[in-house]
Amino acid sequence: MNVRVLVWVAALVALAVGLPSAVAAPGPGSHFAQRSRSLPGDQLWATRYNGGYGDRPSALGVSPDGSRVFVTGSSTGSGSPDYATVAYDVATGAQIWASRYDGPAHGGWDNAAALAVSPDGSKVFVTGFSQGSSSNGDYATIAYDAATGGQLWLRRYDGPSSSNDSASAVAVSPDGSKVFVTGFSYAGDTDYATIAYDVATGAQLWLSRYDGPAPGGGDLASDVAVSPDGSRVFVTGQSAGATSYDYATIAYDAATGAQLWASRYDGPAGQADLASALGVSPDGSKLFVTGQSTGSGSYDYATVAYDAATGAQLWLRRYRGPAHGADAPPALAVSPDGSKVFAAGQTSKLANNDYATVAYDAATGAQLWLRLYDGPAHGSDAARALGISPDGSKLFVTGQSAGSTNNDYATVSYDAASGDRLWATRYRVGDATAVADLGVRPDGSALFVTGSSSGSGTGYDYVTVAYSTG
Repeated sequence: MNVRVLVWVAALVALAVGLPSAVAAPGPGSHFAQRSRSLPGDQLWATRYNGGYGDRPSALGVSPDGSRVFVTGSSTGSGSPDYATVAYDVATGAQIWASRYDGPAHGGWDNAAALAVSPDGSKVFVTGFSQGSSSNGDYATIAYDAATGGQLWLRRYDGPSSSNDSASAVAVSPDGSKVFVTGFSYAGDTDYATIAYDVATGAQLWLSRYDGPAPGGGDLASDVAVSPDGSRVFVTGQSAGATSYDYATIAYDAATGAQLWASRYDGPAGQADLASALGVSPDGSKLFVTGQSTGSGSYDYATVAYDAATGAQLWLRRYRGPAHGADAPPALAVSPDGSKVFAAGQTSKLANNDYATVAYDAATGAQLWLRLYDGPAHGSDAARALGISPDGSKLFVTGQSAGSTNNDYATVSYDAASGDRLWATRYRVGDATAVADLGVRPDGSALFVTGSSSGSGTGYDYVTVAYSTG
């Protein structure tokens, strides 16, 4: 019996007995074409990128026409990490191009942290941290031709102290004219630094910094989003307050960079509150922020809704896991119709951690459902990313989950309305596996997960897997 037949049989058996399938790719660097009739959760292909001894992806994006998947991160080439951005064919997983960036320090650290695709699909933007030749770390933002991987422009930002500056997130305006980058920049202390560039030329349009109220405190932006009409840019992260870090969420005028409002959230313990992700409602009226917030002795999920026009808090909901231990949601998504908000991450139990995914009513914050995922080894399971099908009917959550010997990729699909589990699938390859990001094909037919896993004598590689969504 050949490999494809074995894969098909394994998937059927797993579905028949109600268990998640756990099927690895035939071998390192391999990929195989989508079967003509794929069941939900079926693996369509898997592919590796070995750019050196240590390759760790950080972000994934899908072209608007659904033909290509892009992955970026850091890759150790000739002695030091570089940006490495790779494009794959959606149908087969074949590598189309790979582009690397070695910063001016040539031997310093270059780590791409985020990726975005232009609305017309012609360009890919990556940003992150890059060591300068006469400075410490700088923002380095690069535009690539999505068809060829050719570099279109490169812009570096060295903050006022020529000290460490590191970009964490990137977003493109809906009309495709501007790209926005945020992160932290040192100027006596760390501030948010958000920059707008012209998409066509890379010319800097504006730069805005946010220094929180605590003298000498640190402010580190983690995520950025643009309003659907392109008029506003929103940034969130952590900012030193009177006693510790608070969520700090800022709205800027997208044309000028003028600050429109700033809203802070200090949790009930008055201790560390660390925002990790944000999302905008499809009508642009609401902004949602999630992260981890210190409650009674440990972190809880804390999800906040704001009026996008004024920054006024509309509602706040906290989730505390069953063990009252550390609960941390790194990911948030808003349903396409704007009715629901989802947060996913990990929750502490008595002996291990599980995925915890929460659905809220976007208007009121009422909890609609909560689902935990505990892998077969009953070890540590941590969700890292989530996505929604274009029609809003399915939610996808992925991360790393303890398997029989090492961590596996574990991806779970839920009915977005009820929270019922539709399928769960695991991908086992190498060891010390870590998942970084997830993306959904625009027609909803496939799901893509990327992360890193050790190869045979190659150290860590990028490993990107495609699944049928059903």
